[in-house]
Amino acid sequence: MSKPLTETNFNFPGQTDLYKGKVRDVYRIDSDILVMVASDRISAFDVVLPKGIPFKGQVLNQLAAFFLDAVKDIVPHWLIDSPLPNVSVGYHCEPFKVEMVVRGYLAGHAARQYALGLRSICGVELPDGLRENDPLPKPIITPTTKAAIGHDEDISKSEIISRGLVSEHDYLDMERYSLALFQRGQHMANARGLILVDTKYEFGKRNNSIYLMDEIHTPDSSRYFYAEGYETLQNKGAPQRQLSKEFVRQWLIQNGFQGKTGQTIPEMTDAWTEEISKRYIELYEAITGLHFIPQSYTPHQIAEGISEWLKTKKPTQA
Repeated sequence: MSKPLTETNFNFPGQTDLYKGKVRDVYRIDSDILVMVASDRISAFDVVLPKGIPFKGQVLNQLAAFFLDAVKDIVPHWLIDSPLPNVSVGYHCEPFKVEMVVRGYLAGHAARQYALGLRSICGVELPDGLRENDPLPKPIITPTTKAAIGHDEDISKSEIISRGLVSEHDYLDMERYSLALFQRGQHMANARGLILVDTKYEFGKRNNSIYLMDEIHTPDSSRYFYAEGYETLQNKGAPQRQLSKEFVRQWLIQNGFQGKTGQTIPEMTDAWTEEISKRYIELYEAITGLHFIPQSYTPHQIAEGISEWLKTKKPTQA
């Protein structure tokens, strides 16, 4: 297996800022261009785990580019180009401080809240009698705050607007875009024998217009079930076959870790990181129908590739 890329520290001409997220290293060039390097870091429960996952950054970056191209008729997006398998370059947008989480099924965090007896999540009422992984009557939006450090928190539409995090006009546009994007994602998943269960979208503003930002419909931002066997497993009350990062969260939970104070991250063996890598590649091939070609680059090669793009292809007026 390739050595995971877990960190970059570049300095490009015109670079004005460097932001290190849980997974991506984001370089701001001048005032208008962002260079995102998708590392092989992996996070769960808002904590970066101690080992990187080989080829995870390439999977996420190529999936994000694939899906952004597929939704460009719905909403403008930030991406200009992907000069390397784990690098994306695009426009800087002023991000909204919320994430739009769209759920079509009762799974993951929502299922755990429901099991505790909650019937209202982010101000959205849910009916009684649902089982984990059941379809919801219709897709719902359960927003979260976007935390630079620490945990994102559930928040309602009314709280977002009343606290001035997003204007009502912009929120309604984001709501409309989110549901349209989710519908497109569901159709694309269904065509590949998958079910898009839930996902999140991030938006920002550029030139006073709303833009779709970051990745979409990747295993880090989304949950998929296999369509074949879904009804049978659901009728049995058995766990669904998933293509998502949920299996990592479940492994952590089983080993006593949910990101809470005082808890210790369990040991990640080489065999386990290789298994996670295989599952990410499996999702890429399942959802795109394309064969994944692993490509490894050293940090030096990545820096050279980005520098060449900025020198020869950077828009003169972004």
